[in-house]
Amino acid sequence: MSTVLVARIPKNGLSTNAAVEHPGSGPNFQHKPARLESVDLLRGAVMIIMALDHVRDYVSGFPYSPTDLAHTTPGLFFTRWITHLCAPIFIFLAGTGSFLSLGRGKTTRELSRFLITRGLFLLVLEQTVMRLGWNFRLGAPLWSGILFAIGMSMIVLAGMIHLPRALMIGISLVMVLLHNTLDGFHAEFLGKARWLWAILHESGNFGHYADGAVVLRVLYPLIPWLGVMALGYAAGPIFKMEPARRHRVLYSLGIGLTLAFIALRWFDVYGNLWHRVHYDSAVLTTLSFFDVTKYPPSLDYLLMTLGPGIALLPLLEKAKGRVAQWVLVYGRVPMFYYVLHVYLAHTVGVLLAMGAGKPVPWLNPAMRLGTLPANSGFELWVVYAAWIFVFASLYPACKWWMELKRRRNDWWLGYL
Repeated sequence: MSTVLVARIPKNGLSTNAAVEHPGSGPNFQHKPARLESVDLLRGAVMIIMALDHVRDYVSGFPYSPTDLAHTTPGLFFTRWITHLCAPIFIFLAGTGSFLSLGRGKTTRELSRFLITRGLFLLVLEQTVMRLGWNFRLGAPLWSGILFAIGMSMIVLAGMIHLPRALMIGISLVMVLLHNTLDGFHAEFLGKARWLWAILHESGNFGHYADGAVVLRVLYPLIPWLGVMALGYAAGPIFKMEPARRHRVLYSLGIGLTLAFIALRWFDVYGNLWHRVHYDSAVLTTLSFFDVTKYPPSLDYLLMTLGPGIALLPLLEKAKGRVAQWVLVYGRVPMFYYVLHVYLAHTVGVLLAMGAGKPVPWLNPAMRLGTLPANSGFELWVVYAAWIFVFASLYPACKWWMELKRRRNDWWLGYL
């Protein structure tokens, strides 16, 4: 006869003593579930992949966007496309991790305070340490990059976690599903306040100094990233289910989102800034199908990336061995790795250019508003070799930081 320990669930749906399930009982939540390594594994994998895009920024000599179908190659397109997975999965899992921290001793009020302070920390980090790392100069434009989106999403999430669960999910779904209805409204319509709409929903360069330099460069507008992180938080209870049920839910959700992307992109009436194109070449037509908008992130882009990522989670629960443990290290210290890898990727790009007598990539490509100088950069195989060097050489430092965080409970360690 099986035994089930039933807990009292408060109105907010959270419990520090969820039910224990034994064989033969119905699906329920586990009692104090162990940390799911699958979440850290997926996070670690996307951090490694992310470095490929940033190394390409500084090492590649390709003068066009890698997704410019008029000029790209399948290899270069894939090199850029695979890195599309990183930002949505990382931001979604940041929300999930916030929910799971409630089961590791944090109260809702403590979590809210942490999200605000860490969000503010990331905003400062973006405009100081990271702005210097991306451009190797102090006078670079203000930068609305990934840490801006994460930091602001955390600050907003700090308030949203106090809302009724259904309301939080509803607001988040509206941001994610319907934000493309705003694509026809442009920042320039607001005159001097155009920077505000740029930060909310439209990428671009805004404001110029007397010498023509850009004041603000917006890459990651807040909508729909705010909704993505909140939905990751709302998905948190899935990860506290017993394994069989958790796997079914994650497979269903991940495959469902992926099929939704295929259907939405196939009918091509909504969900992206530009339509897919039919070329004489089957290869280019296929690439066009997957050529979706990241800046700002379209609904197609989010479905295309979050669907496969969520579907991978049950598979990663079965991942064992040395490679899995190696990837896990990066997933346990993502922010520490992020800061270091930008500086190292940029340094590698500078040193390679100097050694080969090529133009030196001091600025991030997003800040290079003109075309690349002649003879810039290297072929794609050099990009991949430099990428392997960057993430592999950071492993010892990441492992050291992971062990430090495991040994110590200093409050400041939670911020990096």
